Amino acid sequence: MVILTRIQVAILGLSTLTAAAPHSAKTENPSFSLNQVKVPATKTTNGAAHYAKVLHKYGAEIPDHVLAAAASSAGALASPVPTGSVTTTPTEYDVEYLTPVNVGGTMMNLDIDTGSSDLWVFSNSLPSSETAGHAVYTPSTFSEAMNGYTWNIGYAEGSSASGNVYMDYVVIGNVTATSQAVEAAETISSQFQQRPSDGLLGLAFSSINTVQPQSQLTFFDNVQPVLASPVFCADLKYGAPGVYDFGFIDSSKYTGPVTYTPVDNSQGYWGFTASGYAIGSDEIISGAISGIADTGTTLLLLPDSVVTQYYNQIGGAQYSDYYGGWVFPCSATLPSFTTVINGYEAVVPGMYLSFAPVEERGDTCYGSIQVDTSIGFAIFGDIFLKSQYVVFDASGPQLGFGAQA
Repeated sequence: MVILTRIQVAILGLSTLTAAAPHSAKTENPSFSLNQVKVPATKTTNGAAHYAKVLHKYGAEIPDHVLAAAASSAGALASPVPTGSVTTTPTEYDVEYLTPVNVGGTMMNLDIDTGSSDLWVFSNSLPSSETAGHAVYTPSTFSEAMNGYTWNIGYAEGSSASGNVYMDYVVIGNVTATSQAVEAAETISSQFQQRPSDGLLGLAFSSINTVQPQSQLTFFDNVQPVLASPVFCADLKYGAPGVYDFGFIDSSKYTGPVTYTPVDNSQGYWGFTASGYAIGSDEIISGAISGIADTGTTLLLLPDSVVTQYYNQIGGAQYSDYYGGWVFPCSATLPSFTTVINGYEAVVPGMYLSFAPVEERGDTCYGSIQVDTSIGFAIFGDIFLKSQYVVFDASGPQLGFGAQA
């Protein structure tokens, strides 16, 4: 059994954003889409580890029993698929979605994360034994080392990475940021080595970028001037290929109108407030739920009272200290969950809400809905987002939601 220790990660102070150099694109006012393909996987995914990770990500205290569950039943993710195509890749149980990104001439599968603002990658500064199966960023003569600039990221389940910073070009689709801060890993934990992603591309607001001594602009902030429209859209799918759209809204991917709601970005996130919820076919229950749209989080984290009401409708459901969260019989039929956003009822089908068996060949499943323990706001992760066509619009800022076509 692996013994898990809680990583204490200093919260880096934020400072003035560094102005980016001019940007270029292959076409004027471009827009583009990134398709998804399914990655095969063979091992059980540890729900408690993902729960612990998101609690740590937002500075919440992690209960000891959740940490213990995260350590006791971890399952490795699938190996990465070959790089080089413009696709976004859902891993086993849709844990994360990977997008090929050209980083300084190297195609890398990155996790697009609207809950953070760093672009960090595996680099040639790591020992070759730690980069097997991963694409590796190698600074070139066109790269500019940012002397004295550093970064350090750690997560509660034991994963961590740190290194130096380069200014380099980054390309997604047909849009290029010619002067983008690339955080090159010089140390990386074994947990990251086992995952399919080659790094992370943050698309929250630049105010929470963690590079020291000066925060850096995100890729989205850098390329907004050359996009046809200052938007990107997530069309994540349940166990099937989907699309990220940049610079335009694809009306063929949703039904009915897109409903918009203001974004509160005071904490650097795509924050919004829902006005109510419903479980299954029950009536709407009014009540504000403040949360954020986070493509880098797998689960849907909600207030304790809402979560308890949801699982009270599932026979055999219980909160398990051993498994570190709400679990239920895998044979159970789950009710849908509806979130009311500016009058629009966004429905997550019940079939989406069983995350994974808690152990191989087990008959107990970990719930996709868990409690937003001491975070201070709800986390609308991929479990929710893949039921919607979601517009991230910087011009408001605002978020738009439409039922997937």
